[in-house]
Amino acid sequence: MTEAQEEQRALDAVELDGSQGEGGGQILRTGLALSMVTGRPLAIAKIRAGRAKPGLMRQHLACVHAAAQISGAQVEGAELGSQSLRFVPGPVRAGDYRFAIAGAGSCMLVLQTVLPPLLLQPSGQVSRLRLSGGTHNPMAPPFHFLERAFAPLVRRLGGDLQLELRRCGFYPAGGGEVDATIVPAVEGARLQAFDLLSRGELLSGHAECLAPGLPRHVAARELETVGAAMGWSVEAEQLRTVPTRQNEGPGNALLVTLAYAHLTEVFTAFGEKTLSAEQVAHGLVKEVRAFQKHEDAAVGPHLADQLALLLALAVFRQPGQSGAFTCSEVTPHTRTNCEVIERFLPVRFTITEAAGAARGAGAGGVVITGRPGA
Repeated sequence: MTEAQEEQRALDAVELDGSQGEGGGQILRTGLALSMVTGRPLAIAKIRAGRAKPGLMRQHLACVHAAAQISGAQVEGAELGSQSLRFVPGPVRAGDYRFAIAGAGSCMLVLQTVLPPLLLQPSGQVSRLRLSGGTHNPMAPPFHFLERAFAPLVRRLGGDLQLELRRCGFYPAGGGEVDATIVPAVEGARLQAFDLLSRGELLSGHAECLAPGLPRHVAARELETVGAAMGWSVEAEQLRTVPTRQNEGPGNALLVTLAYAHLTEVFTAFGEKTLSAEQVAHGLVKEVRAFQKHEDAAVGPHLADQLALLLALAVFRQPGQSGAFTCSEVTPHTRTNCEVIERFLPVRFTITEAAGAARGAGAGGVVITGRPGA
């Protein structure tokens, strides 16, 4: 690609259909992140058209405002319920920022939005974020997933992401608080792609329960049910009740962490008024078993979404590199995210599925390469 072609490409807006694929908020977040990474304007229509309540909600607006703050962007359509948005970024500035969401909207999703451009700062300048809102939300990666499963992959790329949970925030009260430190790769924006094709040997596993503001027997019953299914015990420190403060709840998150030689996976189930403690635990065990069944796969479906973007950023910055991973499930969410990434970056995703698997529902592999001629 010539210098003139590169300049013209930077001026061309990327137009996204927010109803494509699974039609959720990930299209918006990935679009914002890559708009800032590439400097290309973003125009998105039919935002979250695939959801019961379409358009921008508070947590999505928080992502837009955070992106605008770090890039000095010009924004049109940033209003509650808006189904269209135009975002024209300026230069991204590393620094110290505070991003807050009123209520229990996930502040972890705000972190996902601003991480890519801050991780690629050519100056190598560190950014420190204070995030407030929901930390453990259904339909969003909880704090412990990002800390244990996602952040180590950032470090493997050559950058760093350090996270500290200052206070839990559950639906509907919110009020959680997280500190995040984002360190670009040592060589400026030069991230190093890698292959993650197997999970390796299982090193350890444990379950833990966060249940602030709830009767103690809730956590005890959830952990007892998980322990019986997984063969884990309190004596072996495989069943743990996490200390929390009463004013952090009421809330309930049940987690299973599996540490393998090559990665760590975290699975979470959230308590609901309509579900018993045993039902919550059985639902989580079912998800864990589904992952364990695919022994040849490295990552689970949620980590696959996040890893696809990380490896694409590395390939984008280092022409000639490639990255690959295997996953226990290729979901419509993953496919949609890959399609959005390809609209911004000169990379190509090749997705394969295990023999006999139904499209979008079985184990598979993902390879990311630079697009020829880019």
